[in-house]
Amino acid sequence: MTPPAPCTIDDVRAALALPGFDGPAAQRLMAPVQRPMSRPPGLAAGPRLSAVLILLYCADDELHVVLTQRPDYEGVHAGQVSCPGGRHEPPESLGMTALRETYEEIGVPPAEVELLGELTPLYVMPSDFQVHPFVGRYIGPGRPRFVPDTREVAAILEVPLRLLLDPATRAEEEMELRGGLRLDVPFFRVGERRVWGATAMILSEFLARLRALRP
Repeated sequence: MTPPAPCTIDDVRAALALPGFDGPAAQRLMAPVQRPMSRPPGLAAGPRLSAVLILLYCADDELHVVLTQRPDYEGVHAGQVSCPGGRHEPPESLGMTALRETYEEIGVPPAEVELLGELTPLYVMPSDFQVHPFVGRYIGPGRPRFVPDTREVAAILEVPLRLLLDPATRAEEEMELRGGLRLDVPFFRVGERRVWGATAMILSEFLARLRALRP
């Protein structure tokens, strides 16, 4: 059987522009059982806003996704694999937030990234953040030169997009979450690391859009 042709930036643009695509349903495919998808009623004010970036670059004629592993620290997301991103700081736009945070965390300047589109916002209950995911491509020469901020980034993962699109990369295990709660949690296996939670849900929508375009 002939392997499918690698995805291109034109494919990504078309996938992000699919009309009527159900983003929340695609995110739920990688959500832990019983995870709430919306903010509970009755909470004061509104959620905090943040933005993250699925950064793509081309190497060896195929697209790669840039992910980061957080350092171990006292916090709800310590040690997890995530997309570069962080808190929104007005008056900047949410797209500018994604670009700024990417530069601060892994050293890729905003001028070297073209934003291609936005995915469905996702509420993260443990930190009370409404996360706005963006997709962008590196437009500089060759592979990006990464300069990680060691206070926020323990490792940079450069993952071939075809690996994430491979159904064999998805797995599910029982994990112990905050408060000792044990749940069956789906994740992407990237080497020895597990990509789960909000990051897996965001990637799930991105990958589902590509699959809808190129079944």
